[in-house]
Amino acid sequence: MNNKRNFTVEYKREIIKLVTAQGKKVSHVAKDIDVSEATVRRWIKEYGEHGSDAFPGKGKLRPDDEEIRLLRKKMADLEEENAILKKAICIFTKPVK
Repeated sequence: MNNKRNFTVEYKREIIKLVTAQGKKVSHVAKDIDVSEATVRRWIKEYGEHGSDAFPGKGKLRPDDEEIRLLRKKMADLEEENAILKKAICIFTKPVK
């Protein structure tokens, strides 16, 4: 059975505000919404590190992570093209017998 619940970005931000802006204890907030304290603390940490990009959603990446993914893909493509060109140079520069 899958007991994992999904919370919206807005809901997570409201929970974070309860702790940060209103000064409520993490343990009380976690108990009220029936999640672990570690979950609430993780949400606060992620929001602190990434701000409005903290909770991108399923299958989506933060803008910085998406840019890194695209750059790595482009680099792999260029390395492959480079290897092909090197092989072509070897083929065309062989002396004819």
